[in-house]
Amino acid sequence: MPVTKIEACTPRSQERIQSIIQAVYIAQREALQLPENDRNIRYIEHKAEHFCVPPDKSKEFILIEITLFAGRSLETKRTLYKMLVDNLTKLGIASNDISIILYEVPLENWGIRGGVPASEIDLGFAVTI
Repeated sequence: MPVTKIEACTPRSQERIQSIIQAVYIAQREALQLPENDRNIRYIEHKAEHFCVPPDKSKEFILIEITLFAGRSLETKRTLYKMLVDNLTKLGIASNDISIILYEVPLENWGIRGGVPASEIDLGFAVTI
């Protein structure tokens, strides 16, 4: 149940944005072994003057921030990073223009399914992979 934010400053068509969202969704689903349709992904397009692109990046730069349950192994995270980059480079985004940040939150700090701590719920998938 990751919550994902994709930020950019380059105007893209709705079709292109949906392709990027789908590429991120597929990488998350496969790498994190999530159930189908487990998606909470936002694409935010900033005005160029409101988004500082690092000097070694192009105007195509995107920042992906994923908040997720704590517990994934380093190997799982490496797989996620690789799948994200592979999927997005297939869409023409250079690997150097993709930055990914993971925020891991303990299960007890997620109130889901009516405000119940995630640590008290059968999530239906493994977190410690």
